[in-house]
Amino acid sequence: MFWDKKDQKTLSDDAVTQALGAPDWLSGVRVAENGRVTLIIEADPNDMERAETLKIEAEARAMSIEGVTEVQAVLTAQRAPGETPPAPAPKPSGLTTHASPRRVRKGARLSEEAVSQGQPQQSAQIAPIPGISRILVVASAKGGVGKSTVSVNLAASFAKQGLRVGLLDADIYGPSIPTMLGVADASPSPHPDNKLLPVSAHGIETLSIGYLTDPDSPMIWRGPIVQSAITQMLNDAIWGTPDNPLDLLIIDTPPGTGEAQLTLAQRVPVTAAVIVTTPQEVALADVRRGAAMFAKTHVPVLGIVETMSWFEDPAGNRHPIMGEGGGEKMAQALGLPLIAQIPMLQSIREGGDAGEPAANTEGPAAELFTELAREVALSLDALETKPAPKIIFEE
Repeated sequence: MFWDKKDQKTLSDDAVTQALGAPDWLSGVRVAENGRVTLIIEADPNDMERAETLKIEAEARAMSIEGVTEVQAVLTAQRAPGETPPAPAPKPSGLTTHASPRRVRKGARLSEEAVSQGQPQQSAQIAPIPGISRILVVASAKGGVGKSTVSVNLAASFAKQGLRVGLLDADIYGPSIPTMLGVADASPSPHPDNKLLPVSAHGIETLSIGYLTDPDSPMIWRGPIVQSAITQMLNDAIWGTPDNPLDLLIIDTPPGTGEAQLTLAQRVPVTAAVIVTTPQEVALADVRRGAAMFAKTHVPVLGIVETMSWFEDPAGNRHPIMGEGGGEKMAQALGLPLIAQIPMLQSIREGGDAGEPAANTEGPAAELFTELAREVALSLDALETKPAPKIIFEE
């Protein structure tokens, strides 16, 4: 056992309260056996974002107390007499509610109110970001499928056509864009307006947490900090100007459907998304979750990009190492087009390692990414509800 009762230090409600400094927001402490502590935190109902941050900080401080093995903080909100609570956020269309509680794990239940609060919801109106015309999210709920490779080469393909393109690396925990663009040692320049100037590489304006942190330091960040990092890189940077905006900002997202994806879907005026997958079934199961998240947050999905579709030997024979037909089946099931199948090509891997996108070279890889960019451009133009500069590919 890692925990032995005979080694447990004597804890009490008052001892934990005093160790935390007896702050005004701490309305109660409960100490159970084996060092388990529950904190009751009084939160401002009109500022729940700050309350969540306070909860995280309180849990971390309590865990540092000798003898504490587990901490759970519970938020309570009290309104002044006569104060009207804020109206609940509207439920996204297509979601079904149930009167009974939902089981989330053995021995625990969530009320319907708690479940509805946890559903991803997009604000009805999100302010546009100055200097950016359109925003495209490259996503997948599965890791290791090639999102960053697609993002980099898609951006390079657009830049080759003379468009003003930006690339934001939203993978806070594993930023790879600086390496894939060959600018891992670069840093954004400060602007007189207390904003950042993105790093330019291969005709692309880029920002990544990798430019701002030690590459050997792990990013141990909780949800609110991840949200803040992404929104600051978007809003506190000079991406373009009103007279000369970016034609397109591409956002490379981390795996999953967590804080980063919800921040983008709920707080950023995303134009559309592209979902990346490999043909294998284990990846396709996650793609369904990613597509469902965008559906619930009302972000249009342009289609599916299948990577690692096959390996072609020197004799020209194709070998579906990662499976076959999975991307096409998933596209049909979701009612989306399969806009590209990208095989395993050595030039793509070498380009990513060397910091030279394969899209900037000559050969099959460049042709594949050019065709992908063309399909994305046509789909983006089809989404427009008002006249906008058309993205034209020159032969």
